[in-house]
Amino acid sequence: MASSTVTLPAMSADDVRRVLITGVLGGIGRATAAAFRADGWRVIGTDRARPDPDVEVDQLISIDLSERGAVAELVGQLDGERLDGLVNNAAYQANLSVGDTPDDVWDEVMTVNLRAPFQLIRDLAPRLAKARGGIVNVSSIHALTTSANVAAYAVSKGALVALTRSAAIDLAPTGVRCNAVLPGAVQTPMLFAGLGRRPHERGLSGNLDELTARTPLGFVARPNAVAPTILHLVDPVRSPYTTGQTIVLDGGASIHLSTE
Repeated sequence: MASSTVTLPAMSADDVRRVLITGVLGGIGRATAAAFRADGWRVIGTDRARPDPDVEVDQLISIDLSERGAVAELVGQLDGERLDGLVNNAAYQANLSVGDTPDDVWDEVMTVNLRAPFQLIRDLAPRLAKARGGIVNVSSIHALTTSANVAAYAVSKGALVALTRSAAIDLAPTGVRCNAVLPGAVQTPMLFAGLGRRPHERGLSGNLDELTARTPLGFVARPNAVAPTILHLVDPVRSPYTTGQTIVLDGGASIHLSTE
């Protein structure tokens, strides 16, 4: 398996809190890394995309979580025995209906979106316990209510919420908390790709305008509107008594009856 490590200028001090964020080069991943770094954390990020020097991390590990053995290799590259936070953010979305989803696509979605978070939680639990750390699984509003042609993605995100609850129970005696955030529409490449596939006389911008109009708060969030909640849930000072919870971040879209 090919992987590489890019070490960027680090914030020294041995007692700096450390967080691992997967999918760090995506929209929410980048914003989350920036939020943690601004708060004084040391950020270790992973992504299968080509390393980007502009991302705000202290260490960037290039690895494809869909490959067999990737999580074991990633864990082996982490230095130290302590980890204060884990953000399972990496995700793969296949835009296919139930009837059109082949086995290999189903397996890749489940591997990236569910198996990798499970393995990381399991394998990093001892390090997180040393710091009484926090885990956030980045699920999706599709775990609760979904759309056509995202079957595997919706199932994987629903299962990730179930994993969150189970991990919260099992890890509670060690002091490790585990929660999930469920973003709705967020201005990321994944959202824009989806909007671009829908027919509209004004194309992507027209679809984005309609989505904005249907959102009770009147705007479609950028990734930096999601990152503070992730930081809050990971941080043991800000969120010492919250575990096993799911926080929906969708501007109120899911609370509005579709029949109205």
